[in-house]
Amino acid sequence: MPALTTTSDGFLLHGEPLRIISGALHYFRVHPDQWADRLRKARLMGLNTVETYVPWNLHQPDPEGPLVLDGFRDLPRYLSLAQAEGLHVLLRPGPFICAEWDGGGLPSWLTSDPGIRLRSSDPRFTGAVDRYLDLLIPPLLPHMAASGGPAIAVQVENEYGAYGDDSAYLKHLEQAFRTRGVEELLFTCDQANPEHLAAGSLPGVLTTATFGSRIDRNLAELRAFQPQGPLMCMEFWIGWFDHWGGPHHGRDAADAAADLDRLLSAGASVNIYMFHGGTNFGFSNGANHHHTYAPTVTSYDYDAPLTEHGDPSPKYQAFREVIARHAPVPDEPVPAPAPKLPPTPVELTQRAPLLPHLTDLSKPVHTDGDPLTMDALGLHAGYVLYRTTLPTAGDRLLHFTGGVGDRAQVFVAGAPVGVLERERYDETLRLRVPYPGATLDVLVENQGGVNYGPRIGAPKGLLGPVTLDGTALRGWDCHPLPLTDLDKVPFTPGACTEPAFHHGTFEVDTPADAFLSLPGWTKGQAWVNGFHLGRYWNRGPQRTLYVPAPILRPGANDLVLLELHATTSTRAQLTDTADLGTENHS
Repeated sequence: MPALTTTSDGFLLHGEPLRIISGALHYFRVHPDQWADRLRKARLMGLNTVETYVPWNLHQPDPEGPLVLDGFRDLPRYLSLAQAEGLHVLLRPGPFICAEWDGGGLPSWLTSDPGIRLRSSDPRFTGAVDRYLDLLIPPLLPHMAASGGPAIAVQVENEYGAYGDDSAYLKHLEQAFRTRGVEELLFTCDQANPEHLAAGSLPGVLTTATFGSRIDRNLAELRAFQPQGPLMCMEFWIGWFDHWGGPHHGRDAADAAADLDRLLSAGASVNIYMFHGGTNFGFSNGANHHHTYAPTVTSYDYDAPLTEHGDPSPKYQAFREVIARHAPVPDEPVPAPAPKLPPTPVELTQRAPLLPHLTDLSKPVHTDGDPLTMDALGLHAGYVLYRTTLPTAGDRLLHFTGGVGDRAQVFVAGAPVGVLERERYDETLRLRVPYPGATLDVLVENQGGVNYGPRIGAPKGLLGPVTLDGTALRGWDCHPLPLTDLDKVPFTPGACTEPAFHHGTFEVDTPADAFLSLPGWTKGQAWVNGFHLGRYWNRGPQRTLYVPAPILRPGANDLVLLELHATTSTRAQLTDTADLGTENHS
């Protein structure tokens, strides 16, 4: 019998009643040195449980390689820390997680197969899932409640009713967990409407719902579908995420707290989504594509009770007061904000232009035909620089069949001539070719894989033939740029007004959290001491990047920017205040 069981209206843990009061805290969005701090703050708010997804593409980046469980991916260590803090854990291993994470957690080596039916009983998909679970489950079993660990329940898939109705696939997943030794309570979660609940649920598996408001109505929908068993909101949305070029979302603390009180007063269990959002470091952000492509920003602050940088927000105290009406809350003060680095200017005095130094960073893959997609190049994140020559001079029309994935900067003879974006469905560009044989460079950025809906796995890079006045351009050098190692970037002193890497140093007395502000810079990537902070873009709403204290060191520290556009700026600023944009309350 699993440690966590259900009654007609609640949960029992080892035979004792348990109201699950949980908060989402994704280990992969928080620096590992800060896990213990965030878990402690979860307990102090009154939570007895934390929830986390498990991203397949983070743990198995190579289909033939081993499972990766180090650093940010050390899930067993995270589970041990949660247990040490006295917290239970809800595990949500997918295989699909959504989560505004690149590709919804599905590996690009899998989604790039054009014939595979994702999230279905297609044997090619379930076979890959089975091989992944063969690797993932054994190191997690010691942390399951059956073995005395903190993980009390495991989710099957994720909001599947919004995607499909392949019950054989869900049944396969249920059996996949059971046959690998998972004894814990299994559950599904779906949006609280009859169609989604019916398509995403399984007989004998607890059904939970996701919603952020209209508490009574949504609980009634869940109860109508599942007449017996605990009522649980698996994602109580108390904020939202942002897209580049969109508003910064927020939700009034009093409004969210009132709905939390309604949930708990109804006797329901809850998982607050998010308790602590964290950061989409590196290239890990996802994207949506409803009517148009919309990439998610680097910050995953989510207007949560604990801010992106781990300080209590107004929701923290408001939620703590609500929880105290329904469950014990530790008799300890609300945590104080963490120290911040004093404002520190950073002079970037060294440069390395990107286009002239391509061969230092990447060996080209030559094709005599059309350009290769990122998938065909085996590149799951980053950039590709495509290079060929233009046969004729004069005013010409350049056409990208199928568009670009996701943003392309076009250069002729080293000079910028235009930008094409997937979100605008751009495919053509008028340009002047100065002389026959001029070099055409196309720098394409993967801005994040779609994480929800039917467009998961949409290809990146140049997506088809490229023509000049209707004649296909053949013979391309394709330079993959994963940017995982910047040691070969040849920095030299001086100015540069083309796409380039920029380097500077700054001094730190005592490491503390900071925020990187880049006035005068347009779009690119940032690294501190080799740690990839993520993307910046003056399109907003996000204006600063979070710099976690653990990546800094006493003494000299390094800042590297890849700026994709011309700039005369030579300075960045480390500040003591985050700027995620003007908040738009929902």
